[in-house]
Parts: sequence; C-alpha cells; structure tokens
Amino acid sequence: MSSSAMWVRRRLLRVASGGMADRQPVRALIAELADRVGIEAFVSVCVDLLGGAPREDHVEALRGLTGHAWLPGDDVVDAASWADHWVRSWGARGLLHVWHDAATPAIVAGLGDAHYRPAEMCLKVAARHEVAGSADGAVRLAGHELARVRAQAMRALAVVGDTEHIEVVLDRLRDEHLDVRRQAERARQALARRLDLDDGLDPHHPGRR
Repeated sequence: MSSSAMWVRRRLLRVASGGMADRQPVRALIAELADRVGIEAFVSVCVDLLGGAPREDHVEALRGLTGHAWLPGDDVVDAASWADHWVRSWGARGLLHVWHDAATPAIVAGLGDAHYRPAEMCLKVAARHEVAGSADGAVRLAGHELARVRAQAMRALAVVGDTEHIEVVLDRLRDEHLDVRRQAERARQALARRLDLDDGLDPHHPGRR
C-alpha cells in the first residue's frame, strides 16, 4: 500500500473512532491534500479532473479528494460502478473547499457539463467563491429539469447575477417546486440589495410582467 493510501486510511479510522470532530471529514482531507501538494498543483489536478481527465491519471490526488483508498478492487476504481461524471464532480468539489481564481475558466466551462452532478457542483463553487463569468451558465441551469439544480442556480445568481439576469430570477418565483421558489425569493432580495435597485425587484412592479 502506498504512503498516500495509508494516510487516507489512518484519517478515516480516526473519524470512525471519534478522533476527529469535523463532521465533514472529506473537507478536511481536501484541505490537507492542498497543504501537502501546494495550491498550484492542487488546483491543476482539480481542473484536470473537472475537464474529464481519466481517473487513473490522478489516483494519488483522488485519495485525498474523496476519502477512498483507491486500491485495486475498490468500486471507485471501476467506471462501471462510479461513472466518469463522479470524477468530474470530485474535481469541482475540491475547488469548492480550496479555491484559486486560476480555476475560474474551468468552473465556467463545467456549468455546461452534460451531467447534472458536475454542473450542480460548479454552481456551488460559483456561489461560494463569486466566480466571474458564471452567471450565464447559472441562467441556463435555472431551467434544468431537476428542481435541485434550479434551486442551486438561484443561489448562484444571488451572488453572481446582474441586471440582465433579473427576469430569470423573477420567473423562478413561479416555479412548481417550493424550494426553487424560496431560493428565487432569496436571490431576488439579494440582487435588489447588491444592485441597489429602487423597486426592490418587486415582481408586481408596473415595469415588470
């Protein structure tokens, strides 16, 4: 077993035995991976994975990004058990917890991922780190078939949206799903404050449909 795999297993054993107070041990593993390899290398790996790099190219890093040991026979090694969209999602999740602006183009591109999981994770990154240029991708995802993705798009637009994105937020106030409507209302209020709009983005304002 490699030293990296042994390190991950020791960390997981500590979590199982109550030796770590962090309720999200993967977050801690991700932070420690970034500390060990350096931010530049960490971001490079995450961007590569988000862009579709084969899992075999970054097994050592994936141990820290996922908390799995990645030993022969493990389910995560097999794309039939854990499809490639998971690998792209793990790359994006790494950037959620350890960010650098150098990853901006990858997150913007990831919003257009064909599978909802990487795209949704990129929305989370955009919202947490105010990723420049991500609003248009969030607008596209505001019409996604899954309510969870539409809701996350509203969270992102609350942070990165501008005046040209207002109508999309107002449209989601009439969404069929309650959580989407709630997030749209929060986004409406956030945009009104951030953009200093006099009408408060009132959906019943005479200037709005």
